[in-house]
Amino acid sequence: MSPEMINFFVGLVGLIIGIVVMLIANSVGISKSKTVAKQIVKDAESKADSVLKEATLEAKEKAYEVQLTAEKEAQRKQEQLIQRENKLLRKEDALRFKENEVQSNQKKWEDKNRSIDDKMANLHKMEESLQKQRQSLQMKQETLEQKLQEQTSLLEKMAQMSQADAKAELMAKVESQSEKEIGAYLRDRMEEAEDNAQAQARNIIAQAIHRYSQEEVIERTVSTVTLPNEEMKGRIIGREGRNIRAIEQATGVDLIIDDTPDVITLSCYNPIRREVARQAMEILLKDGRIQPGRIEEVVEKVQSEMENSIFKIGNEAVYRLGVGKMNRELIKLVGRMRYRYSYGQNGLQHSEEVARFAGMMAAELGLNQVLAKRAGLLHDIGKALDFEQEGSHVELGAKVARKYGEHEIVVNAIESHHGDVAPTDIISVLVAAADTISAARPGARYESVEGYITRLENLEKIATSYKGVEKAYAIQAGRELRIMVQPEVVDDVTMVKVAHDIKDQIEKELTYPGQIKVTLIREVRAQELAK
Repeated sequence: MSPEMINFFVGLVGLIIGIVVMLIANSVGISKSKTVAKQIVKDAESKADSVLKEATLEAKEKAYEVQLTAEKEAQRKQEQLIQRENKLLRKEDALRFKENEVQSNQKKWEDKNRSIDDKMANLHKMEESLQKQRQSLQMKQETLEQKLQEQTSLLEKMAQMSQADAKAELMAKVESQSEKEIGAYLRDRMEEAEDNAQAQARNIIAQAIHRYSQEEVIERTVSTVTLPNEEMKGRIIGREGRNIRAIEQATGVDLIIDDTPDVITLSCYNPIRREVARQAMEILLKDGRIQPGRIEEVVEKVQSEMENSIFKIGNEAVYRLGVGKMNRELIKLVGRMRYRYSYGQNGLQHSEEVARFAGMMAAELGLNQVLAKRAGLLHDIGKALDFEQEGSHVELGAKVARKYGEHEIVVNAIESHHGDVAPTDIISVLVAAADTISAARPGARYESVEGYITRLENLEKIATSYKGVEKAYAIQAGRELRIMVQPEVVDDVTMVKVAHDIKDQIEKELTYPGQIKVTLIREVRAQELAK
């Protein structure tokens, strides 16, 4: 309340008091009027103080509200400033990241240009060397012609031969000498070419491995489904097992329900059917309606979606690699490789790796990079069919590639990548090399730890069971068996027979991928003590 209002109220109260005093004075007398007037003045002063206090309190409240509003506004502006500052910091980080990325790309281009410059310098050196050799040969030829003329004159003078006879004898002599020189020269050039070819091949493979970086994610090949609680096992089995029979009949997958808490296992040799069963089980568990009719409906829906998903996966792989247009059925087979495993390595990921390695090496050699990547992607395409049809994956892959009109180089790469057929093109050789690189990289493939240890133990047991074997070690992840024999029991002749017998027993009793090298070591020491 403003001071003017307060003064107005005080004046009004005073006026009222004056009127009341006049009335009292007229009615009861002056003495009594004074007493009443004092009381009225006292009451008026009390009311005035009360009004003043209320006005002061109200003014303080309004001042507090104004202060609070100002503080909130200041806090809001401070938060806006903080947000703007954070936004600027994020933009600064993004710019710094882009700057680092640009610097990294610039460094890569500089390294690549440096490598190209080095190769060009080597080519210039080779050209200079060839030019010098050509000049040297020309000088030798001129020298030979000069000597030929000298010897022709000499022979005509000494033997009194005709020019034709002397020329024939001299040519025979020069021909014999030239053949030796040319043979030695060609042999040196061939050895030099072989050395350069080996070095260049190692360099190309090393560059391909260095340029390709892919994290390996080993996926389980046995599908399991986690249950929300133990009671769901009974619902999945159903009355008298009708639900579990309906699931197995609709999907072709065996359901294994054991004592493992809150888990059921899906077993099937066909990875596509196993994946359909896994997705159908998850849908049924979320839905809660588990009965034969509902099971068939869900399985049909998942199968339909799976076909679309497989095509999408295959199409994305073809697009990522940039191998051009491909038959729709082949794209589906590429997508099916996503659910195929070999020693724990995903089939589609392995095929993409082979495609990239083959493409990189083809680019270094100046070959058709797209065709090399296409052959690498399709080299194991038969594995998408080998669990449904008879025949090896090589035979099935070549058959389906021919059926859908793939290039003969692609077909030959499929047939020859395991050595079943001789390669007819260098791209086929590159695909086989890329296949080996992808499979041999650390962590790409794996065996179970228990099976791995058991296989090593069995290898060593077979070796130590023979007479004269002192120690046996399975090394190189079980790919080599190194055996120490007692020299006084096993001689040099017997060693060959022992190695052959151990090899035969390993082939007969053990199952293993690839080859196992059996190496026998016989060490003889002679010692004398000098006194």
